[in-house]
Amino acid sequence: MKYYIIAGEASGDLHGSNLIKELKKLDALAEVRCWGGDKMKATGAILVKHYKDLAFMGFSEVLKNLPTIFSNLAFCKQDILQYQPDALILIDYPGFNLRIAKWAKPHNFKIIYYISPQVWAWKESRVKLIKKYVDKMLVILPFEKEFYKKWNYEVEYVGHPLVEVIEKFKEQSEISNQQSAISNQKSAISNQKSEIVALLPGSRKQELKIKLPIMLQVAAHFPNYQFLVAKAPGIEDEFYNKFLAPFQNVGSVSNQTYPLLMTAKAALVTSGTATLETALFGVPEIVCYKGNALSYQVAKLLIKIKYICLVNLIMNKEVVKELIQDDLTVKNLKKELAAILNDTLKLQQIKHEYCELKKILQLGGNASSNAAASIYNFLSH
Repeated sequence: MKYYIIAGEASGDLHGSNLIKELKKLDALAEVRCWGGDKMKATGAILVKHYKDLAFMGFSEVLKNLPTIFSNLAFCKQDILQYQPDALILIDYPGFNLRIAKWAKPHNFKIIYYISPQVWAWKESRVKLIKKYVDKMLVILPFEKEFYKKWNYEVEYVGHPLVEVIEKFKEQSEISNQQSAISNQKSAISNQKSEIVALLPGSRKQELKIKLPIMLQVAAHFPNYQFLVAKAPGIEDEFYNKFLAPFQNVGSVSNQTYPLLMTAKAALVTSGTATLETALFGVPEIVCYKGNALSYQVAKLLIKIKYICLVNLIMNKEVVKELIQDDLTVKNLKKELAAILNDTLKLQQIKHEYCELKKILQLGGNASSNAAASIYNFLSH
């Protein structure tokens, strides 16, 4: 069968590549054409567009690049028509993918969505589009099944693909080799043998300027710990250096987030997938978010969820502390970090909740193989 897969960011490239590998196990004659990245290309898929040419963040950047976006949409439609796939598989990336779904349905293509847009958080009206134009929705968060049920739309929960990604990383890691970069950073900062606090401050410059200075100031209150910042790919070292320079016990790593989490005793993490990754590595964390004041007030009106952290959303309770907007202060961070470093009972509780979280996310086994089996069976009938 012929598959056309569209992913518009790094995480979609990762999960798309694992999906392709599993599809090829079931369908020896599978042909794949895709929008994604190097990981999808490495599976043997024909890469049409790289996600690096598609990522436009923020309202002004989207507005500025509208001609490119419309050009990409037109090109994608033409490419699908020429390829005539048996299935169109869309991975998250809703702004683009829902437009493609709306166009593709009248052309009688079978449309499968893997990794639902976060319609439960905002833009709930998109569910109407999904119901109308998507033939099969595969979700990776357990509460999404219930969410869609209230819209009378049956979806399939396949488990979360990050579980297998992180388990595979742990298994394949020769810990001494994987952590060499971290060890080098530690020795460069201090000759003392000290434990690590990981800082995962996000990947957008405008947000980093607001959050990172607050996260870094906490380091001065914990001189016996090494604080290591996981730098975002694509942001130059000079940008970080001006923030890191004043601090004695602060360093950074690039492209080493998983090895960093393997060694960290605690972490300060910006909301998003990183909060889930940190939990799956078993690292106690504090979720930190602070944005532009006006944007935050607008978001508060639009977003209808109790928590911003995926860990808390999935567990439907506060497993990890969220310090959001005005609550993200050095004083609050210092207090909460001391608790997750030193309070034995709190640590035991967090670890217990992390185990429960993992059980929920791996219900039914491997997400990529579950998704591939579901897609293959759907197309075979």
